Amino acid sequence: MSTVIASEVDPALGAVREAIRAAAAEGRSLRLVGGGTKDFYGEAGIGEALDLRALRGIVSYEPTELVLQVRCGTPLAEVEEALAAHGQMLAFEPPAFGDAATIGGVVAAGLSGPRRASAGSARDFVLGATIVDAQARVLRFGGQVMKNVAGYDVSRLMCGSLGILGPIVDVSLKVVPRPMREASVRFALEASEAIGAMNRWCAEPLPISATRWREGEAWLRFSGATPAVEAALARFERERGATRIDDDEAAHRWRALREHDDPFFAGGEALWRLSLPSTAPWLDLPGAVLVEWTGAQRWLRGDAPAARIRAECERVGGAATLFRGGDRSAGVFPPLPEANRRVHRELKRAFDPTGLFNRGRMYPDL
Repeated sequence: MSTVIASEVDPALGAVREAIRAAAAEGRSLRLVGGGTKDFYGEAGIGEALDLRALRGIVSYEPTELVLQVRCGTPLAEVEEALAAHGQMLAFEPPAFGDAATIGGVVAAGLSGPRRASAGSARDFVLGATIVDAQARVLRFGGQVMKNVAGYDVSRLMCGSLGILGPIVDVSLKVVPRPMREASVRFALEASEAIGAMNRWCAEPLPISATRWREGEAWLRFSGATPAVEAALARFERERGATRIDDDEAAHRWRALREHDDPFFAGGEALWRLSLPSTAPWLDLPGAVLVEWTGAQRWLRGDAPAARIRAECERVGGAATLFRGGDRSAGVFPPLPEANRRVHRELKRAFDPTGLFNRGRMYPDL
């Protein structure tokens, strides 16, 4: 269920609604714009830019309730600073890919960082959202508590939609306390045992909050109560000969992984994001590989044909997205089965029947 807001005494929102009305009347397409830090992700944008950065500010924040409502144009850095002042954070550790990143872009892209495998995805923390549809109506979905399920799934649809369903005005997010203690280790780990070992460890009662494997070396991050973290550190030092990493260096390295400042991402080849079952075997693909999320997210840097990469991923029950660079003629996102494509078309038709917003940003016919 949604709530339709007939009028809003808000100049910034009024300007957005007026721009939508004018574009609809004149048959123009609109390209939704925020900080622009994720413009590389997805297909090329089409249409006249509609800048949403004036929709800015924290609407409400209840630290004791672990709930934040924030407008789409608010910089991610501003949100993280406000949360940090109360010892809290966004659990899904979203990548910014630049200082100008906004919370609207975070939700629209739906990307999560190294903590995703242990904490959940961006979508899991969306409680409610306000959007503007193609008729310039302001629609509110969901609420501000986890148990409020009215329209909850519609709010989640906005996460990862890349704006094709309409501009997000504001979003309500569940936040979490920062861990009492965090520490990281690194140690040698052969490729032949990496996937199985990381999955076994994460199935044990260990406070693992992030994993990374690359070229025979594994990194683990532990987060939680101090005794649990210290016990995990001691175990891996004893059993694997692990080396503790200085806390400042570890924070820098995990941030570099999240923001793709890690040296692995510096190559000029196409960068593929492989979304796989965490226990999927190594794929028969050429190129450099970096593994996160105990094997559920694998980054492939190389120039293998898209058809080969996608066939290998499908063989093990996964999918491949051309994340950055490369030949995009085969499409950025994996082809949809007809049943899924039909659902996507129906959703687009329900929210944006004339194709006003971000046309072709995800798939050419959406």
